[in-house]
Amino acid sequence: MPGPSHGPAADARPTLEAVAARSGVSRATVSRVVNGGAGVRKPLADRVRKAVEELGYVPNHAARTLVTRRNGAVAVIIDEPEFRIFSDPFFSQQIRGISRELTLHDSQLVLLLVEGSGDFDRVARYLAGGHVDGVLAFSLHTDDELPAIIRRFRVPTVYGGRPGLPGAASELAVPYVDCDNRGGAAAAVRHLVALGRRRIAHIAGPPDQTSALDRVDGYRDVLPGNDPTLLVEGDFTVEGGARAMAELLDRHPGLDAVFAANDLMASGALQVLRERGRSVPDEVALVGFDDMVSIAEATEPPLTTVRQDVEGMGRLMVRMLMSRLDGEAGDDEQDSVITPTELVRRASA
Repeated sequence: MPGPSHGPAADARPTLEAVAARSGVSRATVSRVVNGGAGVRKPLADRVRKAVEELGYVPNHAARTLVTRRNGAVAVIIDEPEFRIFSDPFFSQQIRGISRELTLHDSQLVLLLVEGSGDFDRVARYLAGGHVDGVLAFSLHTDDELPAIIRRFRVPTVYGGRPGLPGAASELAVPYVDCDNRGGAAAAVRHLVALGRRRIAHIAGPPDQTSALDRVDGYRDVLPGNDPTLLVEGDFTVEGGARAMAELLDRHPGLDAVFAANDLMASGALQVLRERGRSVPDEVALVGFDDMVSIAEATEPPLTTVRQDVEGMGRLMVRMLMSRLDGEAGDDEQDSVITPTELVRRASA
């Protein structure tokens, strides 16, 4: 009795011809079905898919790209150093939303991080190679080269956050998704005022990002004549919040409330308030922004904060990009979506 064959025929993968023979249609019809083309009646398409499953056929990626003119991949570009990406839950939530939505569109996520100015050349080479169908870019800064790179290679793009700074697509009509940073900040400060607080400080984010500037504007909308020394810039990190809180207490030991521009800085501020013997919220009320549950419910006391739907915004960015790729939005059409925020009252204010 002959033994099992180990030659090429035994290991050969099923071919388009084999699927065509099994389903009783032409090779061209099989190609259109498995590579995402249009124009095949449903009964025939169902027969092809049944044959694909029975034979274990795996479509050739290169052939599929030729038919669909798609790579099945989207670049997510974040202009932040690696330690920020993996220490701030904001980014993990946004990436999770993006990844889940891309899965529904049968597309892969390619994560590109920008550690420094030298990385822009690497990103430019990658985009020039045509490896992705589009770009989702967020956490832009004043000196960002990303918008210019994206324009140069005409890659369909949706931005996360309002790109309204010089060098960050401020003069362009570009699609973006953001939350109501200004309105959310104003709601936080109004809440503190309603509690009877009168010396309300603000720990702001970095001034080269629109989200931070919009939250400063919301703070000033409610307190237009407030002492400017009650505002100190942070950097959206725990350490930055702690440094800013220490500076504020040195300047104004009698302050009775703090609005921090994100939850990480609020948690750093809370640490310093505890070290200085200030009771929260009895002596100092504290409000953050983002509603990162892993932070807001882990602090003692739990953090009052402004909620934005970070994962939902990531999903929305993908849907907007896919609409553009499908030709449902013109290249010159500006799509901007500002999602609502909500004040979440917990024990710290």
